[in-house]
Amino acid sequence: MKFGPVAVCDAESTILAHSIALTNKRLRKGRVISNEDIAAMQVAGLTEVTVARLEAGDVAEDDAAQQLALALVPDAGRAGLRLGKPATGRVNIYAEGVGVVEVLADRINALNALHPMITVATVPKWQRVAQRNMVATVKIISYAVPQAALDAACLAGQSALRLRPVSCRSAQLIQTSVDGADTGQKGQAVTQDRLERMNVQLGPMQVVRHNIASVSQALTASDADILLILTGSATSDALDVGPQALRDAGGEVTHFGMPVDPGNLLFFGHLKGRPVIGLPGCARSPALNGADWVLERLLCGVPVTSLDIAGMGVGGLLKEIPQRGRLREA
Repeated sequence: MKFGPVAVCDAESTILAHSIALTNKRLRKGRVISNEDIAAMQVAGLTEVTVARLEAGDVAEDDAAQQLALALVPDAGRAGLRLGKPATGRVNIYAEGVGVVEVLADRINALNALHPMITVATVPKWQRVAQRNMVATVKIISYAVPQAALDAACLAGQSALRLRPVSCRSAQLIQTSVDGADTGQKGQAVTQDRLERMNVQLGPMQVVRHNIASVSQALTASDADILLILTGSATSDALDVGPQALRDAGGEVTHFGMPVDPGNLLFFGHLKGRPVIGLPGCARSPALNGADWVLERLLCGVPVTSLDIAGMGVGGLLKEIPQRGRLREA
């Protein structure tokens, strides 16, 4: 692509680089200059105009953005995504439902490194989204890019985006009370709000005594798709009431603890193929905490491993919440 000033009389079929205000109208940047535009500019006394000229092998910005978006999401229906219409070198990509966004970051990084005028921006990996939320935008910065560079970007970014929809439809929160004083209403209400935004139905409030047998019995009795445990006393060890109750019920503890604050005292595992999460005490607050990241993924059928948890430390220092029993700083 050639870019720069040309005589107005030679500007036909080039792309206007900068908007021009004329007496009776405004010529917006990006338009293909016509003979009528040339006449209007000459009447206004203009003799020179800055334009872009496509060369052999160039792809215009809208067409380039469309090609790259289709490479990122070759089957939008299966990916749970929708491609917007190309305009000004941009195609936005939207979620078609509730879930978390799977981003193959290595592919996005690779294509962004190929040509400075070819770019893709996405939400963070595993970001929770609702229907019609934007998950990515393709932007061709210049008015055209070489087809060879575009082909390389399309190959590098092939199928790099998809929505992982919610696969769990029901949940049960099991709370414990140490001295019988905790009614469980706050934990139930906050958890219900978290699940409603994922279109998951929460079962009736259930508060049991704070001991292994009571929690184990409650786990065994539930047929919900996902089980949540919120104990009245913080889970401070992998052999504490919550984790041990899961084992006694016939389940397995996958991981205990996480490098996210608030959210350190989380554990999770499974029982008869269903995910089980031991929520940290901070889950009684609606503020974002580490449990949200684990809960949202597991609700969408995304496996979470100990290595995944270890990778949450960078960016895992979240905002202070007033509900903390011991603030980081007085």
